Amino acid sequence: MAEPVRVRRLTDQEGQRLQQIVRRGSTDSIRYRRAMMLLASAGGNRVPVIAQLVQADEDTVRDVIHRFNEIGLACLDPRWAGGRPRLLSPDDEDFVVQTATTRPAKLGQPFARWSLRKLAAYLRRVHGRVIRIGREALRCLLARRGVTFQRTKTWKESPDPDRDTKLDRIEHVLEHFPDRVFAFDEFGPLGIRPTGGSCWAAQGRPERHPATYHRTHGVRYFHGCYSVGDDTLWGVNRRKKGALNTRAALRSIRAARPDGAPIYVILDNLSAHKGETMRQWAMKNRVELCFTPTYASWANPIEAHFGPLRQFTVANSNHPNHTVQTRELHRYLRWRNANARHRDVLAAERKERARIRSEKGIRWGGRSLVEAA
Repeated sequence: MAEPVRVRRLTDQEGQRLQQIVRRGSTDSIRYRRAMMLLASAGGNRVPVIAQLVQADEDTVRDVIHRFNEIGLACLDPRWAGGRPRLLSPDDEDFVVQTATTRPAKLGQPFARWSLRKLAAYLRRVHGRVIRIGREALRCLLARRGVTFQRTKTWKESPDPDRDTKLDRIEHVLEHFPDRVFAFDEFGPLGIRPTGGSCWAAQGRPERHPATYHRTHGVRYFHGCYSVGDDTLWGVNRRKKGALNTRAALRSIRAARPDGAPIYVILDNLSAHKGETMRQWAMKNRVELCFTPTYASWANPIEAHFGPLRQFTVANSNHPNHTVQTRELHRYLRWRNANARHRDVLAAERKERARIRSEKGIRWGGRSLVEAA
């Protein structure tokens, strides 16, 4: 049986960038959809689930994943063809890009950054290679090669000494026990205020919402649970995060598999998730807590499903209170679960995976997967 198509392991910068695009949704639709595909695949979602999530063809999802594995985040932008023949050789273009992405001080120039004028002037007089190119042609070349003028950003490298070990464990349970893997995370804060978004409207006459600076209703946090094998998302709104609310969510996950066999829950390193009481409860109820590495919450499969949740329930909304907001959120969850992949397909996949694991001799505490299910 062929290996499932999946993105390679993300770096911290790649995971955080994809998570930022999906959460904010403030980018063009192509980058948003492709980022959602990659983030969903990094979280262990299979191609059919991702195709249903972004309403795309499965072959398109596979092409994007393969392209990311080849060139990285550059695959988020389509490569348009056509136009006049290039006047610079590929080697010259590579040199221009390398120069533009090198700090000028390293090349002996008294600048903290390049401008198009300074870069073009430097390229015309660089020793051993003369490249004559205008400022507009230079800008187009850099844009075509994925280099644009941007504000400097900061990032956080994961300082977790067990980063690779945790990612290996998450990948292992997603590959071998997808029907018994769940994900948990908090989504929020959810306030009561008019929220901008997008919708269809007559040209030049956008839908308008009132503006307010008052926050008189407090905030809520959606405690979300996601079943990887069933592609089902559920949860409840709470006033705050905490160990008691986390344990209540884990009880609902444990109730989804009442057979007593082990289950695996992927969640982040919030202190409310890993206290001693929580660990004792998990051990007693045969729940293995698979923590994502520090600053690497992109490895949680539920993250990709929070993007549409925000776009279709929070963005472009003006709920009068938390009761209405919660009711609309649960209405969306019921619709989303009812319109997930066909249950017959899921059942067939579970049966096939159980057969394969039984042949490979994968066992839980002396019982095979088929015996334990």
